[in-house]
Amino acid sequence: MGAAMILYPAIDLKDGACVRLLKGEMDQATVFNDDPAAQALEFQNAGCEWLHLVDLNGAFAGAPVNANAVEGILAAVDVPAQLGGGIRDMATIEGWLSKGLARVILGTVAVEDPELVREAAKTFPGQVAVGIDARDGRVATKGWAEETDVMVTDLAQRFEDAGVSAIIYTDIDRDGAMQGPNVTATAALAKAVSIPVIASGGVSSLADLRALKDCGASLNGAISGRALYDGAIDLAEALEVMRQ
Repeated sequence: MGAAMILYPAIDLKDGACVRLLKGEMDQATVFNDDPAAQALEFQNAGCEWLHLVDLNGAFAGAPVNANAVEGILAAVDVPAQLGGGIRDMATIEGWLSKGLARVILGTVAVEDPELVREAAKTFPGQVAVGIDARDGRVATKGWAEETDVMVTDLAQRFEDAGVSAIIYTDIDRDGAMQGPNVTATAALAKAVSIPVIASGGVSSLADLRALKDCGASLNGAISGRALYDGAIDLAEALEVMRQ
């Protein structure tokens, strides 16, 4: 077994509620909880040490949309939370961090404006992560609506010396599909950079978590959403596996 990994339960926010999308399609949303703060507290009480928040509307709009829900979560819990979706300028980054968010996740802007990532990581050490979403090894942006010709490892390596606290790597075709994460691609990325890598997309069983732990690379953690809501993963057991 590898070193201890962090389990990041995902709270995906759309129109103020907690939802899960299938492969990133906004019209394929299932509402799991219309009280995001209560959901966040549930995760904290179960023993989760971090929360992973996504402003889905924000990712498409390019600006924060579910701010009230996020602020409600931050007020309700003590554990640190990271947020992605529509964070594309320094003012927004600063605003979120000043409201008690532990880490912002920069996605689209990391491709379009890598300088912003460098500036943010320098200004807020340890509080800036890069979200890399991929299809077949290539980076996708704008809520996965656009594909680029940029390869995942190339993008990650550009930030090698920038002071980025983590890379959240999502395999889009696996996300919400309950088919298991892309362990090979995740391990390859983790070996290619010294930045801590968090696996996301398709983590749907305890076996998936074990596979990520045993992937041969040291991962910071794994994000799981749908499987925790569906009961496919027992949270207590999952935390136990991750701590081993």
